[in-house]
Amino acid sequence: MSQAKHFLNNPSSLVLDSLTGLCALNPQLALDPHNKIVYIKSHHPSKVALICGGGSGHEPAHAAFVGKGILTSAVCGSVFASPNASQVTQAIKLVDNDKGTVIIVKNYTGDVLNFGLAKEQYAALHPEKADSVKFVVVGDDVAVGRQQGSIVGRRGLAGTVLVYKIAGALAERGASLSDVHNVAEWVAGNLVTIGASLGHTHVPGTAPPSSDLSPDEIEIGMGIHNESGHRRLSPVPPLSDLIPQLLDLLTSTTDPDRSFVPFSGSDDLVLLVNNLGSTSELELAGIVAEIRKTLDRRGFNIQRVLAGTFMTSLNMLGFSITLLRLPKQGEAQAPAASLLLSLLDDTPQAPGWKWSSVSQPLTISEQIVETQRASDAADSAARLSASDPAAFVSRIKKAAQGLINAEPEITRMDSIAGDGDCGLTLKAGAEAVLQKISEGVIDGNDVIRSVIAIAQIAEEAMGGTSGALYSIFFSGLAQGIQSQANDAPRGSITPQMWGQTLSSALEKLYSYTRARPPSRTLVDPLSAFIEAFTKNYKFDDATKAAGKAAEETKNIDAKAGRSAYVEGSRLKDEQVADPGAWGVKIILENLGM
Repeated sequence: MSQAKHFLNNPSSLVLDSLTGLCALNPQLALDPHNKIVYIKSHHPSKVALICGGGSGHEPAHAAFVGKGILTSAVCGSVFASPNASQVTQAIKLVDNDKGTVIIVKNYTGDVLNFGLAKEQYAALHPEKADSVKFVVVGDDVAVGRQQGSIVGRRGLAGTVLVYKIAGALAERGASLSDVHNVAEWVAGNLVTIGASLGHTHVPGTAPPSSDLSPDEIEIGMGIHNESGHRRLSPVPPLSDLIPQLLDLLTSTTDPDRSFVPFSGSDDLVLLVNNLGSTSELELAGIVAEIRKTLDRRGFNIQRVLAGTFMTSLNMLGFSITLLRLPKQGEAQAPAASLLLSLLDDTPQAPGWKWSSVSQPLTISEQIVETQRASDAADSAARLSASDPAAFVSRIKKAAQGLINAEPEITRMDSIAGDGDCGLTLKAGAEAVLQKISEGVIDGNDVIRSVIAIAQIAEEAMGGTSGALYSIFFSGLAQGIQSQANDAPRGSITPQMWGQTLSSALEKLYSYTRARPPSRTLVDPLSAFIEAFTKNYKFDDATKAAGKAAEETKNIDAKAGRSAYVEGSRLKDEQVADPGAWGVKIILENLGM
């Protein structure tokens, strides 16, 4: 579903408000508010100027790329609407210089017509400068095939920013107008881009879209103005299936409708992975990893990797892949690959350009370092058995399965009372416990080793705050059992020993958290259980006390933990128990079954 809520004063002022904020970020810039033009106010007249632009809504493209070493000016229209020719003509005048100007536009009809009209009007008014303004149109989209795009051509997508960057760096070095124009044209002719999105985007000030992708659909080749894509897939495939399909569209040399760039299969490439708006950095890095792995497997040589937000479609939940084929040594009428890479590596002074390495990526094997895993238990640990070893394992299994079954309800609670991950965290720990049982690591004949294994699982499989708390508690429990090993009758643990070790483990936990009952945390039922158990050593009575304490968290103001950041009356009104406390309740109830 598209996100139809936005942070703004008014849809009509959004573009100008954004440009004003951009100027606050970049003191190099000047703003012509009437024409929505940002430009370098002190551009050196001996250097070629680069102008770009188009409809807004693709930020950081185009205005955030204005700065020394990349673009000289950007002309902005309304959201998804081209600026008019008068605006562009004014931009040409603002960056007038001794060497000439290159206009770079994405291949959309409105941009080509209005920027082209401005170029021709400027030439008519200034005939002596008619040859000093050059025009480059970038069409890198492979979703639009030759047959479909026979008249309009391929759409311009994120590959356009590579043209900006390389041509801008060359202009900054003082190159001639002809050289800057020719390099920009060559780069534009060797780009391919494909996008994929999980939903359409919403334009501020308009009604929400009447049609969108269903929750289990992904669209391949969607445009950056909500245009329909090449095809839809359902269900959404994993990256390992999706990325090869996208790369097939980009690099095919057998599809006559889409073989736009003459790839050979062993080409040197620049890879650009672009966030179309609201894809998380976590997901984007995973996408990069899958693309890199697939390209390596197919024999391509990645010389540079760039990833981040370069050209968006407002808040679209998607990404695009751009490949720039680098020229082979001695290739006719092509700039040297080393030149293109050095221009790409030059650091511009523009807030929109993302950091990237100036060297070829290392092989995966050079960067993956496998560290030695800690042993599941110390060799020096004493060996104590449970009074009923088979029941010990059986109960742990039931507790783990209980957590897995309760995951949806705990997740529901945590989506209200916290950050929504408690159920999945506990489920991950429970699944890891079951795995260790199947491997024989958790065994009723060696309680200390089993408890240490559970502590390690909490640390590694659960992670986060919950994992740390559980791991500290179980580590303390193992220490307590170990300290009483010599007093254990017949090498097994008595209820009294369990009571002492539970109490010492709770005190160990208190060394690392300020939470004390009642605090609306997992400490509440845990403390209630231990207090009741040490009175009469009856597990069922202690479990009931823990359950009561967990239920009571529905009526307690949070003093610690995830719920401390949530408005208290909402939790009480909705009668939501603390998810962590509920997890402890589930564990104890299933242990006692």
